Amino acid sequence: MPAIRFRSALDRISSYRPTEGANGAAPPRPLSANETPHTPLPGVVEAIAAAAASAHRYPDAWCRELSRSIARAHGIDTDRVLVGAGSVSLLQALFQAFGEPGDEVVYAWRSFELYEELAELAGLRSIRVPLDDAVHDLPAMADRVTDRTRLVVVCNPNNPTGTVVGHDALRAFLSRVPETCLVALDEAYIEYTRAPDAARGRELCEEYPNLVVLRTFSKAYGLAGLRVGYLLGAADVVAQLDKTCLPYAVNTVAQRAAQAALGLQAELAHRVEATVAERTRVRDALLARGWCVPDAQGNFLWLGLGAASAEFGRWCMSRQIAVRTFAGEGVRVTIGLDQDNDAFLKAVADWGDAPESAAPERGGAAAEAAKR
Repeated sequence: MPAIRFRSALDRISSYRPTEGANGAAPPRPLSANETPHTPLPGVVEAIAAAAASAHRYPDAWCRELSRSIARAHGIDTDRVLVGAGSVSLLQALFQAFGEPGDEVVYAWRSFELYEELAELAGLRSIRVPLDDAVHDLPAMADRVTDRTRLVVVCNPNNPTGTVVGHDALRAFLSRVPETCLVALDEAYIEYTRAPDAARGRELCEEYPNLVVLRTFSKAYGLAGLRVGYLLGAADVVAQLDKTCLPYAVNTVAQRAAQAALGLQAELAHRVEATVAERTRVRDALLARGWCVPDAQGNFLWLGLGAASAEFGRWCMSRQIAVRTFAGEGVRVTIGLDQDNDAFLKAVADWGDAPESAAPERGGAAAEAAKR
């Protein structure tokens, strides 16, 4: 019997792997997955319990009530909203819907690790543009856009470095991208952003119909276990993308939980501010020890450890602290509860001096970034 043949793309990609040991019988301090450390917002668990009673029925395939609430929150028509099973499912829809096999997708690197896999599965050619001092190099990305480019993805704040692009810089970039090329602004961590000049994607959607914005309820809203996100864009773009989404993908429990969470903005803001304050405290402590840490605007920090990354990741796990390691590049550390962050800082102190790769350069942009 002949061996079963799979697509050759599967030989070039790996299955997604959470941090080893993070979900074990005795889980370590969870600083690897960029989850919020806070339990669901008040009333959300009750909404989940009530929705569970209708588990024998299919969910609303169009997520109409949630879509209307999202549209009201952003001051747009409902036909400009597309809800999906987490923003990553909407990213998959984008990669599948734009371009034929062999066309190009442009994104920064390092950025969200699934972009490359989604491109391979869609048959698209990845054009990876190196970050400039941990920040998207938008002029260089614009230079790489050709008549074969169908999609550009900008992760803002960037995962895993946490840096953001400025509003005027993004507008200038969009003005260079042809109208035939879609630009996706991945704003999974936008609620944590405090940089005054950070790009305002929702606003730019009105100016550039080839721009879509992706958001999620998995991070700041604390619904990572339910998988619900959404996309904002032009109505014709949303209508086409809807054809690529699996029906009933967003279950009733997720829809009702997101609906409840969306109405709790005051409590959400309080929790986000607590995380932002902890982010500042942890970063300041690392800078004081001589580590170079970008001005992160998500709920995580980036340590560019280079060759020492894997060793440092193992060091943290040996102290029951799970971080996300990118071998040969760096380590991403989620901001957790105070006691978890203190345990991480203790591990840093026990590790000793920052490796040369993670220490500030003498002068230049990296040194200036470390001062901010």
